Amino acid sequence: MLAVTPSIDSTLARIAPGFRALSISVEAATIATPALATQALQDACDAMLRQDVPWAQDHLDAWSEVFKAFGAKPKRTPCSAEALRKRVLKDGTLGSIDPVVDIYNAISIRYAIPVGGENYAAYVGSPRLTLAEGSEPFDTMKDGMPAHEFPDAGEVIWRDDIGVTCRRWNWRQGVRTRLDSEAQQMWFILESLPAMPLSALEEAGDRLIELLEQLMPGMKSQRQLISLAQA
Repeated sequence: MLAVTPSIDSTLARIAPGFRALSISVEAATIATPALATQALQDACDAMLRQDVPWAQDHLDAWSEVFKAFGAKPKRTPCSAEALRKRVLKDGTLGSIDPVVDIYNAISIRYAIPVGGENYAAYVGSPRLTLAEGSEPFDTMKDGMPAHEFPDAGEVIWRDDIGVTCRRWNWRQGVRTRLDSEAQQMWFILESLPAMPLSALEEAGDRLIELLEQLMPGMKSQRQLISLAQA
């Protein structure tokens, strides 16, 4: 199977010292139990509300500081994990979107960690985390219609050879590489800062793979821990 190896711009060390990520490549199989994903999502919401992990707020606060460091406004555009968890705090749950998306959202909510899920077949070249020049196109939707926008110069983005795949580090994913259950080549990136124990990052990756294996028996996966020190 194809293993995705993302790259990280070493200049990001000044913005997010100690950043590390778990990259998980998945060769999909037929979905056998879609209801499992809905239940996993609800279980994660319940667990968060009942007994949150002790380092959750510190981790989210650390992400807010990282966003401020590259000029973003985290109260307006928070990291993806904080945005999801705010919705759970408000509504007590999170609506189902798609079995695969529900599973990685469940991991994000339970472990207070930004988790990206991408259709790797839509990529041109390998994913890389870097600073935007400001001219890179980003596919999005506005008023229900396809649209293009551009990141701010100096904004941290995920991108491939032809454009932005996620703006403001992990705030908003693009349309072009958006993941759903129809994808055959899936790539997940779990992004953490030192406020989250490394053991918890590994546990989150284990749980993501476990749930995906239950959802898609026969699927194959590979994982790789990536840090700025290795980039």
